[in-house]
Amino acid sequence: MQLQNTSLLQNRSFINGEWVDASNAETFEVINPANGDIITSVADSGAVETEQAIAAASKAFPAWSKKTAKERGAIMKKWFNLINENIEDLALLMTTEQGKPLAEAKGEITYGASFIEWFAEEARRVYGDVIPTPANDRRIITIKQPIGVVAAITPWNFPVSMITRKISPAIAAGCTVVLKPAAQTPLSALALAYLAKEAGFPAGVINIVTSSNAAEIGKVMTESPLVQKFSFTGSTKVGKMLMQQCASTVKKVSLELGGNAPLIVFDDADVEQAVKGAMASKYRNAGQTCVCANRLYVQEGIYDGFLEKYREAVASLNVGNGTDAGVEIGPLIDVEAIEKIKRLLGDAVDKGATVTVGGNEHSAGKLFYEPTVVEGCNSKMAVSKEEVFGPVSPIFKFSTEEEAIALANDTEYGLASYFFTQNLARAWRVAEALDYGIIGINEGIVSTAEAPFGGMKESGIGREGSKYGIEEYLEIKYLCLGGL
Repeated sequence: MQLQNTSLLQNRSFINGEWVDASNAETFEVINPANGDIITSVADSGAVETEQAIAAASKAFPAWSKKTAKERGAIMKKWFNLINENIEDLALLMTTEQGKPLAEAKGEITYGASFIEWFAEEARRVYGDVIPTPANDRRIITIKQPIGVVAAITPWNFPVSMITRKISPAIAAGCTVVLKPAAQTPLSALALAYLAKEAGFPAGVINIVTSSNAAEIGKVMTESPLVQKFSFTGSTKVGKMLMQQCASTVKKVSLELGGNAPLIVFDDADVEQAVKGAMASKYRNAGQTCVCANRLYVQEGIYDGFLEKYREAVASLNVGNGTDAGVEIGPLIDVEAIEKIKRLLGDAVDKGATVTVGGNEHSAGKLFYEPTVVEGCNSKMAVSKEEVFGPVSPIFKFSTEEEAIALANDTEYGLASYFFTQNLARAWRVAEALDYGIIGINEGIVSTAEAPFGGMKESGIGREGSKYGIEEYLEIKYLCLGGL
């Protein structure tokens, strides 16, 4: 890995504006999933360092929160510019530690930076209200103030954008942050911290704690009385546990948890559009996204026509090391991910499904899997209930609109869903009937800084991005002015 700006490769936690080793001098290795090479070893911090980071954030909060929104936004825009100036290095760093192709990594850097720009501007639009009074001797006013110290834990699949989507609204609102990135991908987070320091953030405003022990760090974050807000992106199982821990101090919580996204193709869909949208949704990041299409429901009248083109598109995907030219599908994150795919496919085939494209480990390496299509799936198969989190498309056939809606909603998750139709009346009916926080209509890629991102049911609480995202980091204070 040859970086032009070698200072971006950091391997220690970033606490109170300084690079800090673990107090016990322990480290953990960061591995390139494409070839198994050790990239570097990173400080394996623990409870002590997390408490130090929280203390630093608490100490920095009063001064940072008193800066005007314009002042905070000016520093954020410097950070935004520095990220864009280093996009080539940041993308290479991400591809090396996470595996996604360079083109996707660059796209994520741009997407991640867009949250910094958006919230740098949105900070100036945190408005209160003057409420009509019920009595002439008083006035009712509401103001919004930053909630305080924010703790956050982010996943490995989007190691930049998941961080900026949390940090940006928090610091724009006037909060300070302690963040733990995934152990698989800490280097992107530390590179962001380096650029944040270069941009001029005061010490303690942004703190990054690297660790291989997520449970230990999470416990300190959720139980600390100094932390007023906790944000987590990850599995529903872990999210529930962290939410319970947050109850001990009654923290404000944001959770972006698991998904089981349906993608419905109706008979009246534009086939070319549907294939393009399904491919974009399903195979981005090798299928390792919480909003990617997990179940593809195709109406019987268009089934054969859609599958003919879809199989061809899937079979043409180029698998390999993300740093190689033309690669579209990189490695999965670890051996457990490969084993899960094999288990889900085995269960589907045992219950009557047929693999029509792929279905095997790829020759590129032990963490690579062939882009796969498995047809004839039904609701009795595990693949209809669990997130695949890999490059596998389970195909289900349906007859009526009502059946498709019932099948799509038959899950405890409610993060993202997609459907394709050229019928305007159907578009409204189905969009309103689907129990999901995000719905793509004739579109497979819907995420953007301007739109709210978040789920219903067991897929989470709260929204990230958009004008709503900054509200998660604010408290509403009611002022009653009497004696008038």
